[in-house]
Amino acid sequence: MAGPDFDSEIKQLQATMHTIEQVLDLGSMKAEIDRLQEQVAAPDLWDDQANAQKVTGRLSLLQGELERFEQLSGRIDDLAIMVELSTEEGDAESLAEAETELGRVRKEVDALEVRTLLNGEYDAREAIVTIRSGAGGVDAADFAETLMRMYTRWAEQRKYPVEVFDISYAEEAGIKSAEFAIHAPYAYGTLSVEAGTHRLVRISPFDNQGRRQTSFAAVEVVPVLEQTDEIEIDENDVRVDVFRSGGPGGQSVNTTDSAVRLTHIPTGIVVSCQNEKSQLQNKASAMVVLKAKLLAKKKAEEAALKKDLKGDVAASWGDQMRNYVLNPYQIVKDLRTGYETGNPSAVFDGEIDAFLEAGIRWRRGADKAAAN
Repeated sequence: MAGPDFDSEIKQLQATMHTIEQVLDLGSMKAEIDRLQEQVAAPDLWDDQANAQKVTGRLSLLQGELERFEQLSGRIDDLAIMVELSTEEGDAESLAEAETELGRVRKEVDALEVRTLLNGEYDAREAIVTIRSGAGGVDAADFAETLMRMYTRWAEQRKYPVEVFDISYAEEAGIKSAEFAIHAPYAYGTLSVEAGTHRLVRISPFDNQGRRQTSFAAVEVVPVLEQTDEIEIDENDVRVDVFRSGGPGGQSVNTTDSAVRLTHIPTGIVVSCQNEKSQLQNKASAMVVLKAKLLAKKKAEEAALKKDLKGDVAASWGDQMRNYVLNPYQIVKDLRTGYETGNPSAVFDGEIDAFLEAGIRWRRGADKAAAN
């Protein structure tokens, strides 16, 4: 089998990196890093802790992005030198190593290119994910729990902290719903393409006749808000209920009514939190989720209005967005992008990057079509 055309491949990588450099605007990025470093060096920075966290977080994010770009550019330059020397010396072993490195670099460049597509208003934010079981009875509840594990495994593999706000367990198996945050830059922009209805087809482990069962679960993704976001909530519009936290099988988590449920009366949005030991902490966490959902509702209404004014767009987000089929064959297929894999086990274990990348690219194409 013929090896890769190294010269052509490396030139293509360099061209892609040049495009990424323009999108990232490295000059402006470096200037902002300098300004932030000056603020971090100020002796009174931590007098305002909220602002200090925002400044240091932004600085860390930008420094990480710059370092990632520069290291990847350096690897491409090193690869070009390695290929040139190995070709001159006829070193087949080094060329084989270069081919392996080429594959790794190409994958990382593709991932970085996708990252540059996350330039929406809230794409850089952390994410709050809500999963609800749908039609399908106990299989749907089990599927909802599987999806929660899939996203938390994806986060854990990247060392992203996961904060569980609330889990409502089903009676026989699985969960009725779950709400959790993934604390990582661009978690919202990345995972927002997962929103929609997920469908599972399999032989039900809960059916004693071994029949095939179709079940559904809904995924919602909203951005975590910052203090500067303009979402005002009138306290008179929120009903606060407290209750005792519980776990699987009704086991008591604690002996006080510390769990909190907030109901936003004008919209009917309900959120709960029971992960903290104190009622005040749970109420504060629940309010974070409520504000995020109110913002998402506001944005959805604005988007719907724009769509009504613009007319139908050929490419649109449908409710049912992905099928997971375990019987009679095994495949996971995204219905919007067409991307598929024959390894559902790996997907359920958190290997969803290819689906995320395809979804982000698809969304950019849909946005462009809508704009035109």
